Amino acid sequence: MDLSIIIVSWRVKELLEACLFSIVQQNFNFNYEVLVVDNNSGDGTVEMVRHNFPQVNLIASQVNLGFAKANNLALAQSRGKFLLLLNPDTKLIDDSLKDALELMKQKPEIGVLGAKLLNYNLTVQPSVRRFPTLADHLLMLFKLHHLFPLKRYLALDFDYAKTQAVDQVMGAFFLFSRSLMEQIGKLDEKYYIWFEEVDYCRRAKAAGFKVVYFPQTKIIHYSGASFKQVWNFKRQLIFSRSRLRYLRKHQSLVAYLLILLLTPVSWLLSLIFHKNV
Repeated sequence: MDLSIIIVSWRVKELLEACLFSIVQQNFNFNYEVLVVDNNSGDGTVEMVRHNFPQVNLIASQVNLGFAKANNLALAQSRGKFLLLLNPDTKLIDDSLKDALELMKQKPEIGVLGAKLLNYNLTVQPSVRRFPTLADHLLMLFKLHHLFPLKRYLALDFDYAKTQAVDQVMGAFFLFSRSLMEQIGKLDEKYYIWFEEVDYCRRAKAAGFKVVYFPQTKIIHYSGASFKQVWNFKRQLIFSRSRLRYLRKHQSLVAYLLILLLTPVSWLLSLIFHKNV
């Protein structure tokens, strides 16, 4: 098996159906499998997948496991030499996935590869960031990034036309090798959602692998369709927990304690100004 495509879905039945159709319509020149984990959507997703896509390996969870744990459940059952975590609110286009797979086969030093993400109108969607610093976390915590764009962290100077090594790529299309997973393990399940792909990129680079952005492979991404259904303050709480987990693992104890102490301020500001993370 060359590739395992893993999709974790929650309450986006129509988007998932379109995503799966886009996969089966591709002219792949490699062997692949599709695994879908439904996080207890309760919207008919399970029935739709069983009826319309019987070839898909469906894992119907009775609870919402979150992103990392649900992906790990599918990763444990996957057989591919390469593993693609794909959001359900995406569509594959122009048979370009095979180019990404070919690059991964040719260059084993690449541990993680991200594609060019496009909005529904085919404009480029930012999907590359640099690793956040303590200053970046503080600006986000006080919601100041809504006033002062984080140019370095958000990589606002990034050239999306060029293949290049990067710090991190968005988890909407997250292709990595089984050899990487065998060395650094699966996703950290202590992240319910957010920061798990940042953590994984950081672990990959620490193990000597490259993280690469590859614009020749393109997908359409509708961006955050599942999580837009979650109340803003709950999103803030989940994001805060994930940020603290990331800080504890990858930055100094001082940085972790400072953000921990200031986190309630961020919660208060999100309620006052109705600002997302």
